[in-house]
Amino acid sequence: MYLGVDGGGTKTAFVLLDREGKIVARHLEPTSYYFEIGLDGLREVLQRGVEEVLTKGEVAAGALSFAFFGIPGYGEDSALVAEIDAVPRSILGTRNYRCGNDMICGWASGSGGGDGIHIVAGTGSIGYGERGESSGRVGGWSELFGDEGSAYWISRLALEAFTRMSDGRCAKTLLHGMLAERLDLDCDLDICSLIVNKWQGSRGKIASLSSVVAAAAEEADPVAVHIFESAARELALMVKVLKDRLGFEKNEPVVTTYSGGVFKSGKIILSPLGKALEEISPDSVLKEPDYSPDVGAALYAAKLDHHRFPGGSLEKLKVARRQ
Repeated sequence: MYLGVDGGGTKTAFVLLDREGKIVARHLEPTSYYFEIGLDGLREVLQRGVEEVLTKGEVAAGALSFAFFGIPGYGEDSALVAEIDAVPRSILGTRNYRCGNDMICGWASGSGGGDGIHIVAGTGSIGYGERGESSGRVGGWSELFGDEGSAYWISRLALEAFTRMSDGRCAKTLLHGMLAERLDLDCDLDICSLIVNKWQGSRGKIASLSSVVAAAAEEADPVAVHIFESAARELALMVKVLKDRLGFEKNEPVVTTYSGGVFKSGKIILSPLGKALEEISPDSVLKEPDYSPDVGAALYAAKLDHHRFPGGSLEKLKVARRQ
């Protein structure tokens, strides 16, 4: 039995996968982004999530062969790595697990752990890839000075555009009215009190506004369209850098998969991303992941346990993802 945990800035997904490749149970918890909720908050989320998914699956912790915990922000404060690594042991009562950055969950979801590159664009953004024994990451430098192409980054650019439109520094477009309606503003300046004081600059709440930007882009709003085109270029650059760093040869196909809430906008991001990749990384083969990120975490746990699933057994998981 394998436990996969895919953490994120908005939610944390838990899944149990048996040795035949069948999903036994799933469970969702809130964010496990410890920079926001602290280590005590992280411990509580993981404790509750593991207990719930084991209960749903009627599985004892001792029955787990291996587990992988994908933690957002993992490795970005070296002083805390050892402390984070110790958290699952107190929950599982075993050392049969490994912690890592949640980007690995996304990468493993791409094709089950084969060579390739994966881009995560959710609340934050990051790129990860492997080729043979080589691995590398790009991005993920936090919303304050990075996370280009993420939902937060998209929303921040939209909020900046809103203020410029309100001032008259640029022409008002549909995006201005859509944001004002979504935020229920009596006057434009109320946005300051709402986001800074009431929301306390909440990373997740700000990122949620990206859906408004996507809706505006669907209506061909020029500012919203430009924001998504800019996001696509940033994500494509991550792929290009990883492709070169991992040593992919010229004309060697590079399987490039993606996950995260930004991609729920569909063609609004995928179309400009495909064009950007054609320009700067033409050997990239953009495709939807075969599996969901939580299943990717479980598959990675199985890989760390040197377990090979029966031939054809994982095809059902691909079908389940498409459904």
